[in-house]
Amino acid sequence: MAGDVKRKQVHGTIRGRVQGVGFRYFTQQVAAELGVTGWVKNNFDGSVEFLAQGTDNEIEAFLRTIGRGPASASVQDMRVRELSVTREYSSFRIRF
Repeated sequence: MAGDVKRKQVHGTIRGRVQGVGFRYFTQQVAAELGVTGWVKNNFDGSVEFLAQGTDNEIEAFLRTIGRGPASASVQDMRVRELSVTREYSSFRIRF
C-alpha cells in the first residue's frame, strides 16, 4: 500500500448469537481477505468487540460483511465508532 493512503480506524461491538459460532475466526478471515488490520475478541457479556484499520473502502466492506456474520451467527446489533489512528497494526489477530 502506498504511504499516502489515509488509514481509518474503527472500534465496535457486535451483539446477538456471536459467541461459540466461529465469529472471531470469520472476522479474522474477512479482515485478511480485505487487507484490514487490528483485532477481535469475545467479551464476558456475550458480545464480540473489534478494532479495525484500513482504507475507507476496506473498512466499509469489512463492516458490511461482519455485520451479516457467518451463517451460524445471528447479529442483532452492531455499534461502531471511528477513532483516530494512534497505532498501526500489521495484522489482524484474535485476542483471548
